[in-house]
Amino acid sequence: MYQTYDFAEIKDVIMGPNPVKLLKELLAAHPVQPGVTLLDLGCGMGVTSVYLAKECGARVVAADLWISPTDNLRRFEAESLTSAQIIPIHAEAHALPFAQGFFDGVVCIDAYHYFGLDEAYLAAHLLPHVKRGGYLLIAVPGTRTDISKDIPPEMLLSWTAKDLETIRDMAHWRRILGACPAAEIRSMFEMTCSNEAWSDWLATDNPHAVGDRKAFEAGAGRHMNFIGMILKRK
Repeated sequence: MYQTYDFAEIKDVIMGPNPVKLLKELLAAHPVQPGVTLLDLGCGMGVTSVYLAKECGARVVAADLWISPTDNLRRFEAESLTSAQIIPIHAEAHALPFAQGFFDGVVCIDAYHYFGLDEAYLAAHLLPHVKRGGYLLIAVPGTRTDISKDIPPEMLLSWTAKDLETIRDMAHWRRILGACPAAEIRSMFEMTCSNEAWSDWLATDNPHAVGDRKAFEAGAGRHMNFIGMILKRK
């Protein structure tokens, strides 16, 4: 049972840089109210979904493409969460099976960069499911400057140039999200927990984390951050 959401408690269920630290920083910038209905998009093994349900009092739909909703259900039941509090589903980000305006908000931690760099995505596939006036809280891995045309060699120790097409700087994200007329960018910022979130991930035994260590040991961390983004549906 999660008690403090410290790294030791969640290290076996995270799938990237510490998602709870990233989520907490977003919530500090924009708290969610008890009773709201949230989509946790790309929830992975559901640790952020559990936090939103238990600590924030939200009703959560925990959606992921790669993790079995049955496995997530077992994890949620182990946290004494009911189907009135949290619902695990299998969903692809371009084919979300929800009514228009169903959600009060969306949380997306370390996943939006896999599908949201398409300028058309937000308006066509995600925003219609959010009520007018609803908020989106997003955290994505990023770079402090634009390295897309001159990739530092240490980055290529862990990722291919193709992989790095999804890790962009803040100015690039502002252009992408600014192309959606129905969304207002309320805040975009370099997250202060970036280094801690990455360090927690690299300390796990996850094979992907082990692979990421090569780049960081060579100094890739000086180029990288996490970008927090808070959007409002107009």
